[in-house]
Parts: sequence; C-alpha cells; structure tokens
Amino acid sequence: MIEKIKYAIFPLLILLLFSSAHAKEIIVLTVNGVINPPHAEYTIKGIKKAHETKAEAVIIQLDTPGGLDTSMRSIVKEMLNSQIPIIVYVSPKGARAASAGAFITLAAHIAAMAPGTNIGAAHPVAIGEKMDKTMAEKVTNDAVAYIKSIAKQRGRNIEWAEQAVRKSISSTETEALKLKVIDLIADDLDSLIKEINGMKVKTIYGEVTLNTKTAKINKIEMNFRERLLNFISDPNIAYILLMIGIYGIIFELSNPGAILPGVIGAISLILAFYSLQTLPINYAAAGLILLGVILFILELKFTSHGLLTLGGVICFILGSIMLFDTANPLFKLSLSVIIPVTAVTAMFFGILLRLAYKAHKRKPVTGVEELIGMKGIAKTDIDRQRGMVMVHGELWQAISDHEIKKDEEIIVEEVIGLTLKVRKAE
Repeated sequence: MIEKIKYAIFPLLILLLFSSAHAKEIIVLTVNGVINPPHAEYTIKGIKKAHETKAEAVIIQLDTPGGLDTSMRSIVKEMLNSQIPIIVYVSPKGARAASAGAFITLAAHIAAMAPGTNIGAAHPVAIGEKMDKTMAEKVTNDAVAYIKSIAKQRGRNIEWAEQAVRKSISSTETEALKLKVIDLIADDLDSLIKEINGMKVKTIYGEVTLNTKTAKINKIEMNFRERLLNFISDPNIAYILLMIGIYGIIFELSNPGAILPGVIGAISLILAFYSLQTLPINYAAAGLILLGVILFILELKFTSHGLLTLGGVICFILGSIMLFDTANPLFKLSLSVIIPVTAVTAMFFGILLRLAYKAHKRKPVTGVEELIGMKGIAKTDIDRQRGMVMVHGELWQAISDHEIKKDEEIIVEEVIGLTLKVRKAE
C-alpha cells in the first residue's frame, strides 16, 4: 500500500516542481512623486525588463500630482506599445493620479484604484514662458486629442477624458468606476492580483488572458542612481545645490589652493546643472543670479563700501524668485528656501565686508608703517635738515618742522624713505 502511494505522489511532485520553476512573475513598479525624467527612465526600464523575462504582467503603483509632459509621453508611448499587459494601480489610500498621472492611468490595459483615491485635473499648465491665449488653446487642443486617442484605444470614457483636460474635472475611485474611466477598485495589491486573474486584455500582439494566480511578485525599486537623480530633480534641491556650488567656487577664488571648497563647489554645480536641465528655467532669472555672483566676487577684489554687495543681494533675490517662472506649483521654489539662502548669502558677504573694513582701518603691525604714531627720544637736536632719534630700539635719521632739543620725547608723524618726520610729544 505504501509503495502505491509513493508511486502516485512522485509524479505529482515532479509536476509541481516543474510548474513552479516555470511560473511567470508580475513585475511591480512604484512611481511616487512628480513625473520627471528619472521616473520615466525607471518605468520604461521596468517594462523592458518585463519583456525580457516574459513576465505575466507589469503593475505600476501610481501616486503623482502630475509632472513634465515629455516624461509622461515617454511612459505612455512605452505602455501603448507593450506586448505585456500593464496594470496601473492608483494607490495607496489617499493617493492621486492627477494631470500627467491621468494620462498614464488611462493608457493602462487595466486601470485600478484603491479606496480614497482620485483621478483627473489634467489641464496642461505652462512651463517656462507664459503662453498667450492662442498658444494656450493650441496646447490644450493637443492634450485633448492625445488623451482622447488613449481613451479610445483602451475603451474608456472619451468624454470624461476630454473634460479632465479642458475643465480639469477630477473623480473619486467610485465615480471613475461608474463612468468607465477605470476597470476596478481594489483594497490592496493582493486583492488587485486576485481580481485581475483570468481577465482578458488586448495587447499589440493580440488578446491575452492573465494568469496571476501562480505568478511570483517581483518588486523592482529605483536603483541608487535613479533615486539620486529623482532627489536632485526637485526645484528646491536644485537651487540649494546651485548655491552650494556658487559658494564653493567663491571660497576657492578668494582662497586659492584651499581645494576642498572648489571640489565641493564643482560637484554641486554639475549636479545642479543636471537638475536644471530637467526643470523649466527662466534664463533671465539665471542671468540675474549669475550677475549677483559676479558682483559678490568683485566686492572681494574692489572696495565699493558695500554697493556691489547690495547690488548682488538684490540680483540674487530677484533671480531666485523668478528662476522657475511657471504657474505650475510643482516647479516653484519655496519661499522657505529662498529667504534663508538669501539671508545666509547676505550675512556671509556682510561679515566679509566688515572684516575687510576692520582690516583696512587696523593699524599696521609690520613694516615701516607701524612706526607712525610711535614715541621715541631725540638723540640730537632736530630741525628741518637733520637730527637723530631712537624709536623702537633703533636709531633713525629725523627731521621736524619745529626745533626739538636733545633728549626730548618725540612722536613719529611720517616715514619718508629712511628718514622719520617727527614732532615734539605733548
């Protein structure tokens, strides 16, 4: 009897091991924050990995206030041409898929949302230069055509998609499900995976039936490089890096050979320049900041009694406020960053000016200049032509506008070559 059971179980074990060894995986990506080039690179790389490993599906957990149009379009393009089913899951509770996030959600083969989330508000916002009425209308119409095309391809509510762009409407998860903007509501990732099992989706290579029941979960996180680039793509971080770079270069120029400030400054500037190329820069504002830096450096070289520093501070403040001139709040500098940075800059150069002024007014302690004001003793009679004095333990030739007798106390008024001009001490 035992032998029969053994022979019956053995093939089942072989079959189980074989099926588990060939079980497909579900790749899970997490996009949390502004849609920018690092997020686009991370998402596209994750989708390509799914194709290489022939994954069962890709799930993008999305929570975004929006982002750059170019980055969003790169992600959507990859999704629309994917051979692997892509599920966008707006989560966790309290998350949103606003602006660019709405486009990405609609582009998914399966769109899902967690309870307490919302989607919409996809009206394009000017980045960089302000748009006139005609240009704003062109941009809006382009965005409308794009989102309608996406909605049509995925069989979603085209009218809602258009209103999300034109009127910035937004819907909760229950409203979105009712309006056929999304396909389902799931409490968590596990519930989502169970819900989509057996669902049929249409990829560019035809209809695919999802089998997620036995699939393994493979969560792919951003690598160090992507996290770093995403971190410095924040406008406030970019601004701080720019300031650190400027300070480092100024320190290096004022103290040649210090090395460390120059190295830190150069690294910070390179990181800042990468970040700034991904952000909407107002070049006039950047020019003002650069002018402010030049004025600060000139103050170190020339005495202007603070006028150059004052001009530098004004340029600095105006340039900082205008640096990201956009109506999009995602790319605005926070005043809580601008004010401290400007205050520290003004304080730094104010202290530098004060020290320079004190150094200018301080009495010399070396060289012949230190003799001026010193007291001494006349060793001979002194007149306008000749005489000898003892000052600071040394004998000097001396002259005086008024006659001075030997052994009288004198004070040095001026140093003329190797001769001291003196007067009688009162």
